[in-house]
Amino acid sequence: MSERMGRDCTYLFCEYVIELYRDIYLRHPTKSDVEQLYAAHEAKHGFPGMLGSIDCTHWEWANCPNAWRGQFTRGDHGVPTVILEAVVSNDLWFGMHSLGKAPDMSYVVNGNEYKYGYYLGDGIYPEYATSVKSFSFPVDEKRKLFKLT
Repeated sequence: MSERMGRDCTYLFCEYVIELYRDIYLRHPTKSDVEQLYAAHEAKHGFPGMLGSIDCTHWEWANCPNAWRGQFTRGDHGVPTVILEAVVSNDLWFGMHSLGKAPDMSYVVNGNEYKYGYYLGDGIYPEYATSVKSFSFPVDEKRKLFKLT
């Protein structure tokens, strides 16, 4: 496949994904959406106000060619994986708070009230008011749990 054909196919694929999923997934969250996210993440991770985690996912590549296994295998996974990472536009997730597009959904932690939720991320993401980075070298159990989530 030529480079141009690959680019054109990718463009068309993106256009159709937008057309199919715009009304359901490609919109700003409603108050109900944010309430559901808060409840789900607090139940699973114990973190109030967490909207999500921005990180990559390793997808096991069962049919990886033997010649490529070493390039696609990390020690912590032990099998070849392909890394998938969700990418969104700046204004959809991080900028929505500063632009006043996010619902005002406050939450309380240790007696402190916070106006907007946050996303967990790691060191590769820029500094935003709505992102919280994990500790580089967690030493106690509380920080280890935070890093795992």
